[in-house]
Amino acid sequence: MSGLLSTGSSALLAFQRALGTVGHNVANAATPGYSRQRVEFASRPGQATGAGYVGQGVDVAKLQRLADGLVFARQVDSRGELGRLGQLSSLTGRVDALVSDPATGLSAPWSAFFNAAKGVSADPASPVARGQLLAAGEQLAGRWRSLDGQLGALETETDQRMQGKVGEANQIAHEIAALNQDIATAGSNASSDLLDARALRIDKLASLVGAETVPQDDGSLNVFTAGGQALVLGNRAMKLTTVADPYRPGRLQLALQGSGGAVPLPAATVAGELGGLLEFRGRVLDPARAELGRVATGFVETFNAAQRAGVDYNGAVGSDFFTIAPPSVDAHAGNAGSASFTTNVADVAALKGDNLVLRFDGAWSATRADTGEAVAMTGSGSAADPLRVGGIALVVGGAPAVGDRYALRPTADAAGSLRMALTDPNKIAAAAPLQARNDASNLGNARSASAQVTDAAAFGAFAGATIDFIDAGQYTINGAGPYPYTAGSAIADAAAGWSMTLSGTPAAGDSFTLARTPPRSSDNGNARELSGIDARSLLDGGSQSLTAGLSQLTARVGTEARHADLSLEAQSAIHGQISAERESVSGVNLDEEAADMLRFQQAYQAAAQVISTADNMFQTLLSAVRR
Repeated sequence: MSGLLSTGSSALLAFQRALGTVGHNVANAATPGYSRQRVEFASRPGQATGAGYVGQGVDVAKLQRLADGLVFARQVDSRGELGRLGQLSSLTGRVDALVSDPATGLSAPWSAFFNAAKGVSADPASPVARGQLLAAGEQLAGRWRSLDGQLGALETETDQRMQGKVGEANQIAHEIAALNQDIATAGSNASSDLLDARALRIDKLASLVGAETVPQDDGSLNVFTAGGQALVLGNRAMKLTTVADPYRPGRLQLALQGSGGAVPLPAATVAGELGGLLEFRGRVLDPARAELGRVATGFVETFNAAQRAGVDYNGAVGSDFFTIAPPSVDAHAGNAGSASFTTNVADVAALKGDNLVLRFDGAWSATRADTGEAVAMTGSGSAADPLRVGGIALVVGGAPAVGDRYALRPTADAAGSLRMALTDPNKIAAAAPLQARNDASNLGNARSASAQVTDAAAFGAFAGATIDFIDAGQYTINGAGPYPYTAGSAIADAAAGWSMTLSGTPAAGDSFTLARTPPRSSDNGNARELSGIDARSLLDGGSQSLTAGLSQLTARVGTEARHADLSLEAQSAIHGQISAERESVSGVNLDEEAADMLRFQQAYQAAAQVISTADNMFQTLLSAVRR
């Protein structure tokens, strides 16, 4: 009877534990990160009797947490990618909307400006047409500043988001370290709920910064970034932080606080939302601002040069139409020297938007800031022989020290600085500077095609000139010369500050008389040049027009946004599959739990009946003894 009572009692306790576990599963069916638990039974060793072994009941061998470590590792990796792509897709989509939307992009004011320039070309003496060109110029400059300002606001937002995510990541890392301590202290008795709590926090940390886990002998998990930097070591959490960019104190970098100070973390070593923020800034936002500034710089430099090549309605040489900031150079915070730079755009065709790092090691060298690739540089840095790199000329002042570094940003700040320089419509240089009259006795078919001012100061004293052709290949200017001539080449007088080109072919004895264009002229020779600048091949070595450059910027950002969206969509599908796989192992199935509950309830009732039967047998025995 004692054996029967013991067997029934063990079964009663075991099934009670099983029912409690089923109830715990049901209660946590909707708890994030919960892993289903299961009671494992083990039969007690039988007791030897003369007739063999008699069973002694059942024990609860262990409480099994149903979780797959390989699935968990894949889930953590997927969560990091999902966080990275989520940030990248969201922010890149906003940049795409800014540059492509007619309400915020450049296409509408760009077209309006050159339509107004064509209006001046059609009626150069019209004050209305000139006023419309100034108004369109102001609108275009304002749109460029607004677009650059919106991109700058995105950069500020990126820094703010980074600070917020760093705080979240540090809090979660501390919680993981505390859970590691509890789990290591409990040893093999660590509860499944503690393990679930740690796994949930590792999953959250992965979504913020990416994570890889390494199990330890005491049950704790060490957590590292995708680049191998430690975030949690046992019961000790490392601290993420943000530090100022050594070249630009207003910009933040992600760093890991160590015993020797903060160590910056490159974007490639970080996943999760923080990795997405860094990737967005470095791969999408910075190039977009630089390209926007490159087109703005090319436009302003070319338009101003064309404006200076003509004369305005007052008969004066044209002045700049727009102003724009020169390329910026920022010193590294650790520099020991005192070098300063004066910069200007020397060659629009060679101008690139790539940010560069200039280094002085007795001689100057340049590398791309993003890839470290060497970039060709010439010159010594003096005023007579400036440094030339990527279409930029730099004159070095002060004294650089060996090892000093400087960040050259050729166009990153240009678009935000673009403003109108002209306010008087009469100062639009619509007229060509020279009026050429062909001698009536000319035998060739050469005619004046275009003319421009090459030196405004020298041209101020210009009072006229005569060009005489000795033959088709030689000419004189005011009797000076002869100078060689090739069809289509410019005829220039550097001392007088002008040049002109002819169409057709001159003959021996042909003569041309040049006079300065008078005030209030209706000539549109220079206005035609101004109105056609948008279609001239100026960028990328003279292979791309400004309009094509703007279209390429829009297309490039759109491609980045679409690629990020597709990648996010694919990763979401992958993550869904991994989550489904985890649920198949660790998820709570209420139907299955209901069936288990009914089964264990019946077993519990049967065990209670065994105890009741043992009690009845014992009472019967006692009654027999009392008689």
